[in-house]
Amino acid sequence: MRVKAVVAYDGSEFQGFQQQTLTNNTVSFAIQKALNQVGIDTQIVASGRTDSKVHATGQIIHFDIPEFWHRRSTIELKYHINSKLDAVKFKHIATVNDDFHARYDAKERVYRYIFKKKPSVFERKYISKLSIKEGLLFQKALSLYIGRHNFVAFKKSGSYTKSDIREVKKAYLIQRKDYNFVYFHADGFLRSQVRLMLSGAVAVANGDIGLSELKEQLYTGKSYIRKPAPPEGLYLARVIYNFKSQ
Repeated sequence: MRVKAVVAYDGSEFQGFQQQTLTNNTVSFAIQKALNQVGIDTQIVASGRTDSKVHATGQIIHFDIPEFWHRRSTIELKYHINSKLDAVKFKHIATVNDDFHARYDAKERVYRYIFKKKPSVFERKYISKLSIKEGLLFQKALSLYIGRHNFVAFKKSGSYTKSDIREVKKAYLIQRKDYNFVYFHADGFLRSQVRLMLSGAVAVANGDIGLSELKEQLYTGKSYIRKPAPPEGLYLARVIYNFKSQ
């Protein structure tokens, strides 16, 4: 039987989501270890990976459970898994069709980025230290990303992908007092794409580059901005599937 789980985690505790050869301090290793402790030895599959210090409030994974767990509720399963975890929590578990795939069935991924001018000492692991001078220019910069584009100039150097084309469906800013919340909706993202797009929009808003330069980087690949925004403020907020996969 296959289950789909909604997972949240504190990325500041890990060196990223994906398992690595040089460290066991990853989100997937922690989850896999917890599953093994409750008698589940199948490998998890996630909707996507997140980098070191990047958080999630709505990561989706799937895995298959043995017959022992078929006769027990998913609520009980969630309780036992969470009892083995610390900086990772299972928010919801539901049974799905055996052909459901957390990565390939995903139709849209939503990232949230939070920043303010002066995060407190208690916020610094979860909110990035950034500021913008012109909110209107920032939103205009975000609007440039909307559509289907080749984002090769907005991915981490050295990361390989079969295609660099992605479709950004929404990109917008919400301001609440001293806090800035930026949302990106897309069919998928390249490695560090969200942080590089955010960094470009901040540069435009602060007058470091113009809208024309950011547009040139998007359409021609000429590099004006190569340093991504800090990872602390980034969250994988939601992954959307079609009705059949839900």
